[in-house]
Amino acid sequence: MKVKPAQVKGHAKSQKWKDVRGKRSRPPISSSELNSSPVIARMAKEHQASVKKQPTVKRLKSKAKPVSDSKKNTHQPAFKKSPTQANGSSAFTMDNGSNDSVDWKEYSQSINGNGLETSGDKQDVSPSRLEGEALHYCAERDDRQNHAVLVMEKDQTLCFRGKCFLTCLYGRVEVMGFTIEEGQQSYPLFSPASHCPLTIRAQESSDHSRDDRSEAAPILRKYLSAASRKKLLKWITSNSSIILLEPMETPLTRFLSSFTDRSELFSPPVSELMSAVLDTPLNGLGVIPLARGVDGLKMSSTYRDALNVVVSACRGDMDGCAVILVCGTKNVGKSTFIRSLINTLLNHTTSVDYLEGDLGQTEFTPAGCLSLSTVREPLLGPPFTHQCTPEHMIYYGHSSCEADLERYLESLKSLWRRRSPSRETPVIINTMGWVKGFGFQVLVDMIRFFPVSHVVQLGHSGITQCPALTPEFLRTAHGCQTHPPAQTALDELTENHSPPRSYTHLIVQSEFQGVGRQGTAKHQRTNEHRELSLLAYLSQLQSPDPGPIRSLNSLTPYQVPHTAVSLGVIHCEVVPNHMFYAANASLVGLCCLGEKVTSRGGPVLLSQAPICPCVGFGVLRGIDMARGLYFLLTPVDPTILRKVNCLLLGAISLPSCILTSQPGFEGEMPYVTTDYSFDLTGAGKLRVFKGLMRPSQMGMQ
Repeated sequence: MKVKPAQVKGHAKSQKWKDVRGKRSRPPISSSELNSSPVIARMAKEHQASVKKQPTVKRLKSKAKPVSDSKKNTHQPAFKKSPTQANGSSAFTMDNGSNDSVDWKEYSQSINGNGLETSGDKQDVSPSRLEGEALHYCAERDDRQNHAVLVMEKDQTLCFRGKCFLTCLYGRVEVMGFTIEEGQQSYPLFSPASHCPLTIRAQESSDHSRDDRSEAAPILRKYLSAASRKKLLKWITSNSSIILLEPMETPLTRFLSSFTDRSELFSPPVSELMSAVLDTPLNGLGVIPLARGVDGLKMSSTYRDALNVVVSACRGDMDGCAVILVCGTKNVGKSTFIRSLINTLLNHTTSVDYLEGDLGQTEFTPAGCLSLSTVREPLLGPPFTHQCTPEHMIYYGHSSCEADLERYLESLKSLWRRRSPSRETPVIINTMGWVKGFGFQVLVDMIRFFPVSHVVQLGHSGITQCPALTPEFLRTAHGCQTHPPAQTALDELTENHSPPRSYTHLIVQSEFQGVGRQGTAKHQRTNEHRELSLLAYLSQLQSPDPGPIRSLNSLTPYQVPHTAVSLGVIHCEVVPNHMFYAANASLVGLCCLGEKVTSRGGPVLLSQAPICPCVGFGVLRGIDMARGLYFLLTPVDPTILRKVNCLLLGAISLPSCILTSQPGFEGEMPYVTTDYSFDLTGAGKLRVFKGLMRPSQMGMQ
């Protein structure tokens, strides 16, 4: 039997991690180009989105002030969008021939005030959305340097689709719970159609004694021409914030846009087209503002209260570190809540530990992984925009744990043991959306296994979709591995952490549109999210320099002897004679077994799924039986690859676009065939469930 590699060239090259923060500029896009795109051509479809007021979050200051409720006072903005205008422009007109035709000072104050008393009144108000004509007043673009400067007053917001680098030049702004101040680095913002749009919100300056214009003038001089600088400078007040927006092009964005079905990922979806503002100074930079018919992150009162309680606890004098477990049913906003919580905590601490327990919707890795990460940078985009290598990772190999509950729980315990007991960094534990039957029992086990200080349980429609996981309920609840009386199953896990005998139970009711239902629009389904994360990981194989995207067949692989590594299939049972057929052209986890791999001259095959560290992933591009070699593509550094002695094949498959989009071939593409029938007996895989018992058998242990 011989499985030939396709188009294997040369020997292994040294591969290195790519820095996705590298800035790449591109020519500005005109309004006519935007209007001629396929996205805008679909604007004839009727827009059904209802007009809602934009909620707001007042950032947590150094004293951990509570998150404000924007619904306490709802005021009408000083100007309204004309009902006949579809692009979000404001209703009033200007005489472009006169610089004094509009008293911009009154306009700015009306936008900033929005019903707010400026004499020290701190009541919460609905923020003003920057859209339409307002963006022509407060934004200026420098075509030569290909960037834009935007002046925002306190509580003004910019909700947008697209991607860009944001630098705060003056004042402070907040994005997804994270405060960005002047003097800090540039941060990449990602607002794709697959997730809720991002919102930039201006905050009140911490220094009210500043001479705003004299300090802002030299800042603007670096980025704008004299005419543009003069236009913006006279409207700057002590409550103003100035941000710099720059276009962003990275190996990730270039790689994703090379696939036809994802070329419009950072454009507004069909439901938002009528709210997209296309004629502003920001559009050519890859930023498309949205009118107030589209909501950004919507926080309920219980959402804000839970954030306040957790952040205050992390900043207080707790006995040990805070361990926050977040749980809830599918599509209820757990991941978004966790990103907001991490970003808010990063305003007060240098890092946050994150234990990944959701196999299907992972945050930092491709799907099918359990991991322990230390987060030091804010998460200003969905998971596929911040893929990285965790400190510790185990490849489970499936998007659900139902096939082998024991291996899932043992893997989580193994990760927790690797965390230093002396660490005082807050820990956030993410869980699956499986909250019924055995999934609920797994949640019970996790609360008992780890020294949990807070359980945040998300629900919707006034209920939690499963019993409330209060300390009282846990005293009588049955888990998969634990049973009443509730005691920690792993004494070694908690003896050094001094876990509290009880914990704080918080219920969050999500109120965003479509809560509890999987998205049906393009890019919004969970399987598409998993594919995006995997594509983002594989984008690290591309060159950091601008240029054409290289397909799998054009990349030089590593050559790995069969005798140097073992090969195992962890999601199903495969007979040894078919192992190579199953693994060829597949994604494999690069793992490190504790024992040395010994071979008798042939391939080493595993009969059981091990629980061992995983350092990354690779594509098994080909297998040469004659020479006894695996041909492997991976972005993992060669110094780390030397430790790898195990390749694990799981149920996480390569996106079909990786295999079908291979330019340069005539005839049949490598790895792609139509000569296969799923109607044959045994053509599909057999699902095996391990460790599942009927409820009636639970008391027999």
